[in-house]
Amino acid sequence: MRRIARLCFIFFTAWRYGLLPLLRDILRPGISRGALTVICWTSPGSNLPRGARIRLTLEALGPIFVKFGQVLSTRRDLLPEDISNELAKLQDQVPPFSNEESRRLIEADLGQPIEDVFISFDATPVASASVAQVHFGVLRATEKHPEWAHKEVAIKVLRPGILPVIEGDLALMYDLAKVIEKSSEDGRRLKPRENVREFDTYLHDELDLMREAANASQLRRYFVNSEKLMIPEMYWDLCHTNVIVMERMHGISIGRTAELHAAGVDFKKLAADGVEIFFTQVFEYGFFHADMHPGNIMISLESDTFGRFISLDFGIVGALSESDKNYLALNFLAFFNRDYRRVAELHIESGWVPANTRVEELEGAVRSVCEPYFDRPLKEISLGIVLMRLFQTSRRFKVEIQPQLTLLQKTLLNVEGLARQLDPDLDLWKTAKPILEKWVSKQLGWSGLIDGLKQEAPTWAKILPTLPRLIAESMAQNRHQLKDQNGELEVLKALLLEERRTHKLLVGALLFAGGFLAGILIISLGIH
Repeated sequence: MRRIARLCFIFFTAWRYGLLPLLRDILRPGISRGALTVICWTSPGSNLPRGARIRLTLEALGPIFVKFGQVLSTRRDLLPEDISNELAKLQDQVPPFSNEESRRLIEADLGQPIEDVFISFDATPVASASVAQVHFGVLRATEKHPEWAHKEVAIKVLRPGILPVIEGDLALMYDLAKVIEKSSEDGRRLKPRENVREFDTYLHDELDLMREAANASQLRRYFVNSEKLMIPEMYWDLCHTNVIVMERMHGISIGRTAELHAAGVDFKKLAADGVEIFFTQVFEYGFFHADMHPGNIMISLESDTFGRFISLDFGIVGALSESDKNYLALNFLAFFNRDYRRVAELHIESGWVPANTRVEELEGAVRSVCEPYFDRPLKEISLGIVLMRLFQTSRRFKVEIQPQLTLLQKTLLNVEGLARQLDPDLDLWKTAKPILEKWVSKQLGWSGLIDGLKQEAPTWAKILPTLPRLIAESMAQNRHQLKDQNGELEVLKALLLEERRTHKLLVGALLFAGGFLAGILIISLGIH
């Protein structure tokens, strides 16, 4: 019943803000279009611009729909300008909840009055997003933390009553995913339920602000000495599930390009730095900021950090395994080198396509999609269109969609959209290629081998001294088993063979141990 009620509310909201006429306009003439014309005749929002109608509808439908609009707002190459401009307002201009409610929630989580924690507190939120809103304040010093005196901070507080709304929308998405899976083979190949399940996980993670604080802390540790990216510090004693307090960052939203131009920011460098930051997060650390719309990214104009990126809002992050990183890096490099045969081989080796797929056929299909887009600046290509054509090609070869990479694909589209706004002449391929080559060299070259030996050395140091005992125990166990066999002669023969085999094993183990220790010594001397 709740789901039926939610569907009715979605239909009512679309009618209220005049979206149904847009649907009517794309239907063929007939009964359905005529019925919609009658329904739309009394729609109160039909006179609003279409972009405003879409934005207001998404705002009214809640956080999941707002996030969908945020993603769309970065794809100005795919949407009309009027719709893109309206959707951009969803990034940090979602209507806030009341100041009184915000104060009540903050005091409840901190366990004390706001005046006891902050010298000043701005009750009017500086930003309001789909899941939370942010206030500015100045901390008081405490006996435990005298260094907090007059520190400028940002206080993020979770929206009240948001969980039931999200649960209802997710239930509808699961139902739709089941229908898609049952409707066709393509629907099953897309694994819609697995993708919804992954989206479900990300949304629930975003509702735990302590998890967001931990994500920010980890990324800050990775980029603590970076000349390109800044991440706020968390005040852990003031962080809770519904409220977190962090260092206030001073900058201008990356979406306010006119102000950045006036301040003298180098947009070409900014675009290249943004691409480098993204690929470094993905391949160097396997941990990346996955909500990179302009509302979450600022540029510093301070004299000592001028032109650096500032990342905010770490409720959604992506993580990749070592195998995922290796596979993706090799695929990207093969694309950049136009080695389409290697791309086809990697797809087959990874199991993404059936093992009986002909390499030559897949190679030719990938070449036909990608070759027309090389050596073009970003303004002349669209990664979204490339991905769409790859998707159409993948249908022919029954490529398995990998749910764990869905978030990466979404973030890559966000990065491309931002880079396009900053520098339409950016060559995405040439900018990313050196980063990937450096990472592959580090992971798969001599330096990767040395790092691997250094990491495994403590484990081998514990195992090697126990080898003689383990071999002796194995011999004793084998002798015991052989005594139970029929025939004394067979027992003697078996024992003789076992003794010879054990002798070879012992000699081999000792030689390996000596060689391993000698190798570690040589490497240590070389590093020294």
